Amino acid sequence: MAKTEEVRVEGLDELAKALKELPKRLARNGLRASVYAGAKVIRDEARLKAPVATRQLGPNQQPPGTLKRSIVMKQIPEQSDAQKQVFFVAVRHGKKYRNQGKKGNLSQDAYYAHFVEFGTVKMSPQPFMRPAFEGKKNEAVDAIKDKLAERIEANAQDLNK
Repeated sequence: MAKTEEVRVEGLDELAKALKELPKRLARNGLRASVYAGAKVIRDEARLKAPVATRQLGPNQQPPGTLKRSIVMKQIPEQSDAQKQVFFVAVRHGKKYRNQGKKGNLSQDAYYAHFVEFGTVKMSPQPFMRPAFEGKKNEAVDAIKDKLAERIEANAQDLNK
């Protein structure tokens, strides 16, 4: 898609301090689980908002619901470490609808997602990713904070045993 949106969580000094006191592996895993919880909120909302075709479009077109199924989230390990975890929510869009693999499964990529999100000359936009982010970003931040506090507390109890 065209632009990457970013949310920075600030004012969590107490949690950050607690995170630094944990061993590196526990801190990284707790932070990863927390950011995963926040990304999941955005992904689930985008899936709810994604439009579904009301009819089969043709023999070489994806079946209705492919756009919803192709919305995924993924951690970026190259940009993540013990103090920072990076996830993105996006639409798989690399391949056109065709048989792939040994079993001949049909691809679930929605290469047309940007046409739906931003529209074309012949089609008005039906945004689903941007409204999902804007509508749920605060809930995602809350999910991150809640999960992080939960993981820090659980890991701290495990360390004290």
